[in-house]
Amino acid sequence: MSKNYKLTLLTSIFIAGLIAANTLGSKVTTLFGIAVSVGILAYPLTFMVTDAVSEVFGKKQAKQIVWSALIAQTLVLVLTYVSIKLPAAGRYHLNNEYVQVFSSSLRMMIASLIAFTISQTHDVWAFDFWKRMTKNKFLWLRNNLSTIFSQAIDTLLFMFIAFYGINEKFTVIFILQLCLSYWLFKVLFSLLDTPFVYLLVRWLKKEDKNELPTS
Repeated sequence: MSKNYKLTLLTSIFIAGLIAANTLGSKVTTLFGIAVSVGILAYPLTFMVTDAVSEVFGKKQAKQIVWSALIAQTLVLVLTYVSIKLPAAGRYHLNNEYVQVFSSSLRMMIASLIAFTISQTHDVWAFDFWKRMTKNKFLWLRNNLSTIFSQAIDTLLFMFIAFYGINEKFTVIFILQLCLSYWLFKVLFSLLDTPFVYLLVRWLKKEDKNELPTS
């Protein structure tokens, strides 16, 4: 498998993780006694991918993945809005439920679009910064430092844009409490994904014996 194919595959996983987190994230589940969005399971994939790509291919390539995902998510946002506004056929009897589900997803997508762009841009910059500071050493440290702070930015922006004021319960204090629990989960996921980042980096660096050298 060529490095270009591997990069394309990781880009697909990155975009899938982002869209899955946004479209599925309106459902709330309970993990370890704490209520969290199911989207929390998919979104950490994006940080893992950009860190691995940045490690092997550099900051520029990681940025290209972020911008590709941004374009894809914007397209999904537009298509979701159009789908909600189009009138339902007479034989389709679930339009109210459809609109209710995807209208909530619409606000989450807008929130995610803003939070994603800022946090992922910071993550790529931070990883590259720590890579230079550590002189390409301590991948585990660079991966976690960049991701943990970027996840804090993402969580704060997303939670306030997506949920502030949707009802009287969602006050500033309540959202900050939610942000703390969500962020702690993301920190845990960041620590747990460190071995997978090492595996991804090793996989990306592995030479394909069938790949012809370029000159």
